[in-house]
Amino acid sequence: MTQLDVSQQSRAVAGTPPAAQTPAPRRPRTAPSGEWVRWIVPVLLVAGWQLASSVGWLNPRVLPAPSAVFGAFWELARSGELWHHFLISLQRASLGVLVGGGLGFLFGILNGTSRAANVLLDTSFQMLRTIPNLALIPLVILWFGIGESGKIFLIALATFFPVYLNTLHGVRSIDPRLTEMAGVYGLGRAETFRRVTLPGALPSVLVGVRYALGISWLALVVSESFGASSGIGFLAMDAREFFRTDVIVLAIVIYALIGKVADVIVRGLERRLLPWQVPA
Repeated sequence: MTQLDVSQQSRAVAGTPPAAQTPAPRRPRTAPSGEWVRWIVPVLLVAGWQLASSVGWLNPRVLPAPSAVFGAFWELARSGELWHHFLISLQRASLGVLVGGGLGFLFGILNGTSRAANVLLDTSFQMLRTIPNLALIPLVILWFGIGESGKIFLIALATFFPVYLNTLHGVRSIDPRLTEMAGVYGLGRAETFRRVTLPGALPSVLVGVRYALGISWLALVVSESFGASSGIGFLAMDAREFFRTDVIVLAIVIYALIGKVADVIVRGLERRLLPWQVPA
């Protein structure tokens, strides 16, 4: 009798099945990969909206039909006016997110790793966080005028806090034993940050970026409500003066689609940078 037979017999006596009969571990279930499933509800809503407009349930002056909104899109896109305003708004939002999100990440790391910095700065940040952007518009006009600087400042201020709070939470949520282990292995501060702090805080940081991208367009609407001569917000404000509700709804749809695209981009970053997490 070989050693393998003896081992199998001992497992049978102990009530343990042989190794060959041990079932393979199940793989975790993942979400369906079809992105089209996410669009079922929006498509049904648009179809119901078009049907209600066609049978006369909706007043076109109050809420135009999707076909009228698409006609406004085609008209503005063919003339090039839509792309002009869209690119300017995209530039403002991008600069604001880069400035505000970058500062939020830096201060989140600083206050999360340094107790002295947290005690000194966090209270001020929490007080500033509760101030509405609309209340700051008169001061922003006095500080920056009606140029691009004031608009980017408002967007940066709005996007600073989501990234800051989530980064701070991510750093504080790291297991202290991991930091102690890094010290045992002789890792310096820079190496500990690269190997422990940043990977541990990254999931929360990406959540903050996800919120910041959505809030950036809300702040953009506020910033383009004063002294603007271009941008999607200006396009909507100008359409209001001429009772072009189709253009106003088009601007709202553009904001919604941009928010969806931004969300897809962040989810793609999460899948690439956080492969161990189950995709949502």
